[in-house]
Amino acid sequence: MAEEAAVNLGANERHALAVKVDVTVRTEVENVAAAAMARWGRIDILAANAGIYPHIPLTEIDQTRWDHLMAINVRGALFAVQSCLAPMKSRGYGRIVLTSSITGSVTGQPGYAHYGASKAAMLGFMRTAALEVASDGITVNAVLPGNIATPGFAELGPEHRQSMLAAIPLGIFGEPEDVGWAVRFLASKEARYITGQTLIVDGGQVLPES
Repeated sequence: MAEEAAVNLGANERHALAVKVDVTVRTEVENVAAAAMARWGRIDILAANAGIYPHIPLTEIDQTRWDHLMAINVRGALFAVQSCLAPMKSRGYGRIVLTSSITGSVTGQPGYAHYGASKAAMLGFMRTAALEVASDGITVNAVLPGNIATPGFAELGPEHRQSMLAAIPLGIFGEPEDVGWAVRFLASKEARYITGQTLIVDGGQVLPES
């Protein structure tokens, strides 16, 4: 899938490069940054988007499942940021955008206590990281998607999808592109005066009082 996306974004690796990586392993994440530096000689933007969201009832969350999710969703973001800081600091410029979620950060959802905890943890990390790198010309922000029609939606039953849709004032599910545009803004030069902030992309889902 990554290789196909790279081909679609630009032939001959001019605009895109696919690298297989386990985000829970620091050296593998560092290899991605090294590959980008080798290809383009600079890193301007990091969009840390790796994450999983398995449905597990609270009583069934064991240490193995908890640690596995935290390793991907939180530790993976840490490694990604750390691996890109040196190239960004050397140029005095960088845009880092994390993908959190409204779940855990703003709302709760049964069966996703571990996931919500990981996404809330990302925001605590983001705010302090933003302070630490501000003087280096680097901003750190996060997008908080709501119900987005990702491939994982295929695993949900029609009744679950309908209940999710009923919670969205705009009456439609978001598309991955909707999140992409939000990331693009926070990653732009025009967003130079925004750091340590969150941008909710949810069709108004968090607005109703009941």
